[in-house]
Amino acid sequence: MKPNLHPDYHPVVFRDANTGDAFLTRSTAVSERTVLWSDGNEYPLITVEVCSASHPFWTGQQRVLDAAGQVEKFHRRYGTR
Repeated sequence: MKPNLHPDYHPVVFRDANTGDAFLTRSTAVSERTVLWSDGNEYPLITVEVCSASHPFWTGQQRVLDAAGQVEKFHRRYGTR
């Protein structure tokens, strides 16, 4: 590999903002925040909104979308033709 061409690939902890679940993996993502992991080392912490621990597809829980309310809001905003 050519030197100084590829980004730094290092261990990073990703934490789900909804469930608090965290996992250690390798990534090129960088962060100023750090976390002390169970192995005693400190790693950069990246907070994500959705991961497999909270995604409806993986958990089997689906969110109910208020479709009728969205249609009414559209008609109020743009009218009916």
